[in-house]
Amino acid sequence: MEDMSGYPLELTGENIPMVSFKKVRKSYGSLTVLDDLDLDVNAGEMVSIIGPSGSGKTTVLRMLMTLETINSGVIYVDGKPLTHMPGKGGKLVPASARHLHERRADIGMCFQHFNLFPHMTALENCMEGPVQVLGLSKAEARDRSEELLELVGMIGKKDQHPSRLSGGQQQRVAIARALAMRPKVMLFDEVTSALDPEVIGEVTNVIRKLVSEHNLTMLMVTHQMGFARDISDRVCFFYDGKIEEQGPPADLFGKPQRERTQQFLSAVREAI
Repeated sequence: MEDMSGYPLELTGENIPMVSFKKVRKSYGSLTVLDDLDLDVNAGEMVSIIGPSGSGKTTVLRMLMTLETINSGVIYVDGKPLTHMPGKGGKLVPASARHLHERRADIGMCFQHFNLFPHMTALENCMEGPVQVLGLSKAEARDRSEELLELVGMIGKKDQHPSRLSGGQQQRVAIARALAMRPKVMLFDEVTSALDPEVIGEVTNVIRKLVSEHNLTMLMVTHQMGFARDISDRVCFFYDGKIEEQGPPADLFGKPQRERTQQFLSAVREAI
């Protein structure tokens, strides 16, 4: 078992990152997916993660959503451990199911497949979490949900079921549903990859609005290089389970320093 004595029970000091990966490792047998990953994301920062298939991009988000366990290291959210919790002797121990459930409330995620409840309207989809998980009254949840559906341009479709909505409309409802939980961190996993090209703009415009008008901390895995360049504060290029290179979009896309970054961007140049 890993010695956890080197990891603090809580991050302290000024400018604590909203998300912090400390030597996080994930493997499946002999396959290492994340290799001692160190990554800090500041409050209010928009970070895009790019890279070839199998480089560990989506695994980063799945770790944060506690959909996957880690083999070693610690993930902190808002200064407090997510993957672990304080144990006897002042050391961190692996998190219990209850701890994970409580800490996961700080994180919202939108997947490439919308995962809306098919038997509920757009409004009911957004209200479900705040009522069942946060304990809001139906009136409070309705007010919050209608405000968010307005934000994503879907208030006019609030009484429609998912089957009556286009892919772009369903994805916008999914974003509103995630925001209804008031997360501290929003994760976007290839949210436009399942959409027809003509409706991708609907979703990217919503994310642009979130970036410009709301002080959310966001991580986005995307294959849309132009979108990542335009919207991000920082872009991380993943290769072979590690961050090969990172920096402001103008630097990473305009003058990449590492050969692997250059090769990847050259291969997808037509998308930039």
